[in-house]
Amino acid sequence: MTHQTIHPEGWAPAKGYANGMLTHDGVLHIGGQIGWDENKEFVSDDFVGQMRQALKNIRAIVEAAGGKPADVTRLTWFVIDKQEYLAHQAEVGAAYREVFGKHFPAMSMLIVAGLVEDRALIEIEATAHIS
Repeated sequence: MTHQTIHPEGWAPAKGYANGMLTHDGVLHIGGQIGWDENKEFVSDDFVGQMRQALKNIRAIVEAAGGKPADVTRLTWFVIDKQEYLAHQAEVGAAYREVFGKHFPAMSMLIVAGLVEDRALIEIEATAHIS
C-alpha cells in the first residue's frame, strides 16, 4: 500500500503540499494548519479565532481519514507572539476543549519570527494514529 493523501471533501485544493498523509500502518501526518477555512479564507485576525480554526482543520483532516480527535497523539504549535498566547490562555483552553474535548496529546510550542502566510498568527501540525 502506498501512502494516501487525505483532503477533506469540499476543501479548496492544496497547492504544493498535502493536508494529510496516511501511511500504510495508520499514522496520519497532518501538515501545518492555519486559521483559514476550507476556501483558504481567514476566519479571524485574532489569535484565539485563528487557533480554533487551525484545530478545526486538523479535526476535519483526522475525520476525513476515518479517525476522531482522540486519535491525535501529537500537536506542534508555531506561534509568532508569545505574549498574545499568554494573555489569552483561558480563552485558548476553552477554544481547544470546544474542538478536541478533554483529549490532550503530547504538545510542543515554538515561538517563531513569522509564518509563510502574512495574516497567520499560529500554525499547528499534528500526528494521529488511525486504527
